[in-house]
Amino acid sequence: MTATGEFDPARDLLLERVVPVPRAFVWAAWTQPDLVVQWFTPAPYTTVDCEIDLRPGGLFRTVMRSPEGERFDNAGCYLEVVEPERLVWTSALGPGYRPAAVEELAFTAVLSLSEVDGGTKYSALARHGDPETAQRHEEMGFHVGWGAALDQLVALAGRSQQ
Repeated sequence: MTATGEFDPARDLLLERVVPVPRAFVWAAWTQPDLVVQWFTPAPYTTVDCEIDLRPGGLFRTVMRSPEGERFDNAGCYLEVVEPERLVWTSALGPGYRPAAVEELAFTAVLSLSEVDGGTKYSALARHGDPETAQRHEEMGFHVGWGAALDQLVALAGRSQQ
C-alpha cells in the first residue's frame, strides 16, 4: 500500500531502487530548479528550464529539449509536499488545482524517499486513470527513462560530493 492508496499493477507504474545518495540530496535534486535541470531528462534530451512553487497547489514545470531542438513543456500541480519524504504532483491539474488540458498523458506521480543503510530507497510511482494510459506511458519509456534520469541524479550527487 502506498501513502495515497493501493498499488494497481494494471494502472500504475513503479520504479524502486536503493541509491547511494543521501536522502537530503535526492530531495534537493527534486525541489531546486538549478539541480533539476542538471539531471531530470534522460540524455541525449536535456531539461532547459524548470519552475517550482513547492507547496500544495504550486507549480512544477519542466521544459525538455530533444537533440533536434524540439521543446516539450510539461506543467503540473503539487498535491502533497512532505519534506524530505514525499512529493505528489499531477499533470491533470495546473497551479491552484485548475484542471489542465492534457493532450499527451495524464498521470499522478508519487515520489517516496526513505533513508536506508548506504543511501536512499527511491520509489517513483506513476498512477494512471486506466490501463491503456499506463501502457502508453510504459511504451513511451517510463522505466527506461525514469531509470536513466535517476542514474543521472546519482552521477550528479557524486560530482557534488567531490
